[in-house]
Amino acid sequence: MLAARESARMDETTSPENRTGGCDCGGVRYRIDGPVRQIIHCHCEPCRRITGNFMAATSAAVGDVSFEADAGLSWFERTPETRYGFCTSCGSLLFWAATDKADRLSITAGTLDDASGLQVELVLFGAELGDYSRSPEGCEVLPGDH
Repeated sequence: MLAARESARMDETTSPENRTGGCDCGGVRYRIDGPVRQIIHCHCEPCRRITGNFMAATSAAVGDVSFEADAGLSWFERTPETRYGFCTSCGSLLFWAATDKADRLSITAGTLDDASGLQVELVLFGAELGDYSRSPEGCEVLPGDH
């Protein structure tokens, strides 16, 4: 659950301040015109199930994100507090949003066209890492979300 540590990390941003990205088939394309947070890995059960491994995401202010194509974008509401944005054509998971962080949008790192300058700074739910996964060296690892 990325929301737990999001506010503590919002000021830690990187350049370039203009980034683009999208899904595998091109049905969803987005643009970020503003700073983004460094990458957080989340190994909680919901993130593992929705991604098939773990969530690797940055985030941006909602107002900094615009869409060049979004006809294929659909949202899966997992709980009343969390939802995941994905492409209905190719299935790519692009976004994660939480109601308690309505001003921020988490963006899956693998959907960025250029992720230069971004590094993993935090691992959440490190106690739930599968035997097949390792935490990147040099980043903070929390057993849960705090």
